[in-house]
Amino acid sequence: MNIAALLRDGVARAGDGIALVQGSRTLTYRELGDRVGRLAAGLARLGLERGDRVVLLLMPNRVELVEALWAAFHGGFVAVPVNWHLHPDEVGYIARHSGAAAVVVSDETAAATRGLPEGIRVLRVARADGSDSGIDYEDVLGPEPVPAVETASDDPAWLFYTSGTTGRPKGAMLTHRNLEAMTEAYHVDLDEIAEGSVYLHAAPLTHGSGLYLLPSIARGATQVIAPGTRFSAAEFVGLIEEHRVTHAAFLAPTMLKRVVDEARGRTFPTLRSIVVGGAALYQEDLRAAVDVFGKIVVQIYGQGESPMTITVMPASEALAHPGSCGRPFHGVEVRVADATGEPVPDGADGEVLVRGDVVMRGYRNNAEATAATLAGGWLHTGDIGHFEAGYLHLTDRAKDVIITGGSNVYPREVEEVLLTHPAVREAAVVGVPDPEWGESVRAFVVADGDPDPDALVRHCRDRLASFKKPRDVVFVPELPKNATGKILKRELRLRVDDPGPSA
Repeated sequence: MNIAALLRDGVARAGDGIALVQGSRTLTYRELGDRVGRLAAGLARLGLERGDRVVLLLMPNRVELVEALWAAFHGGFVAVPVNWHLHPDEVGYIARHSGAAAVVVSDETAAATRGLPEGIRVLRVARADGSDSGIDYEDVLGPEPVPAVETASDDPAWLFYTSGTTGRPKGAMLTHRNLEAMTEAYHVDLDEIAEGSVYLHAAPLTHGSGLYLLPSIARGATQVIAPGTRFSAAEFVGLIEEHRVTHAAFLAPTMLKRVVDEARGRTFPTLRSIVVGGAALYQEDLRAAVDVFGKIVVQIYGQGESPMTITVMPASEALAHPGSCGRPFHGVEVRVADATGEPVPDGADGEVLVRGDVVMRGYRNNAEATAATLAGGWLHTGDIGHFEAGYLHLTDRAKDVIITGGSNVYPREVEEVLLTHPAVREAAVVGVPDPEWGESVRAFVVADGDPDPDALVRHCRDRLASFKKPRDVVFVPELPKNATGKILKRELRLRVDDPGPSA
C-alpha cells in the first residue's frame, strides 16, 4: 500500500475541482495529480530510488511543497519536511542523518544548502535572488507522469524530526501504515469531510497542517494556503471569508488566540471546525474561542511519534470536562502507567503510553532511543497525565515538572490560574534552582497594562496550594516560540541568571 493512493482518490472524486489555492495561483486535482506524477518521474531520473532515498522539503508554505510531498510518496521515496526557520547547521545535520538524496528549497532557504553534504541534488522553486545554483524545479518534472510505486505498508514514508529539546533531534519513521491509520482516525473522529469542503492552512505544512493534507485531499477538498512567510490573524480571517472556508486545518493555541481577537464581532457561517494542537489549550482561551466561533473548536493531542493522533476533544465536550484533551482516537489505545508500565487507577498521575497502527516504526539510526521509547510495545510519550471518566487530562511534560521541597508542581496548573487574571495575556511557568527547596516556581508573563507582580502571586496563592504559587513573576514583551507556536521553555530556563524585571 502506498499512501499516495489518497491523492488518486482525491483526483477521482474532484477531477477538475480546485485542489490548491495560494494567492492568484490555483491547481485543479487533475493538474496536481499530473504534476506529482511528473515530479516523481523526474526525481527517479535524478537517481533517487525507492525507500532508501530521502527528499528534504525545506521551504515556507507554498504549492510546490505540497507537490513535492506527494511526489515523494508517489515515487516510493521518504519525505522529510523540515522547519524552514532552522539554522543551516541544523539542516545539515538532518540531511546527513537522514541520508538525503535531494532537497527542495526556495529563495528564503537557499542559503542553508551551502553546508549540505556533496552529492545532494538541490531543486530550486524560485530564483528571485538571481542565483543560478541548483536545478530549476520545473526542469525536473518529466514529460509524462509515472504510476505510483508499489510500497510495503511498513516502508517509511514521512521522516519527522523532533524539535531536539534535549540534544540532537531524532527522526521518527512514519510508515505508509502509520499515515493510513492517522487518516482513518481523522475521518472517524474529526470529520468525514463533505463534498465542497475548503481547508485553510496557515500553520507550517512541514508539521501538523501538512499531515492534515492527507485526509482532506483524499476527499477532494480544496486546500487554501495562506501566502507569505509570517502568520497574520487579519489575513487568516479574511481568507475564511473570501474562500468560504469550512475547516481551519490546524492552529497552535497562540495562533488561535490572535484569530479570536481579530474575529470578534463577525460571523463565519461556512466554518465547521478549527483544529487546535501542538501545545496546551488553556480553558480561558477555549472559552474565548467558543464565544466567538461557537462549539467548533476541536483539540487534538499527538506527537511526531504518533502523528496528530492520540486523543481528540470536540468543543461540545470540552467545556464539560475542563482541562481534558479528550478521549483516545479510533484505533488508538492509551494507558496511564507507573514506572513499571502497569496501569494506574483513574485519577492517579502517571506517564501516558500509546499503542496502535499510528505509532511510529522507530527512530532512524537510533536503536537505543527506539528501544527506550517503544519499551514493552508501547510508545512512552514522556507526558504525565491521568484519566477521569474516560477523558485524558495532561498534567505536564515529565521534564517540565517542578519539584519544590519534595512536592510536585505541574506548570500547566499554575499557568491556567494565571490566565484567569484579567491583566495576563500569556504565561509560562518554569522551575529555577533554589538552595533551600531544590527548585522554586517562576512565572514569565505577557501582560496588558502594568499589573502589580505581587498581585499576580496573591492571585495564585488564593487559588492554589501555597507551595505552587510563583516565587517571582517576570514580565516579558513576548514568550519565545518555535515555528508552530509552541512556547520554548528551555529558552526561559536560560534566563534564570538574568531574568529582567520581576516581583
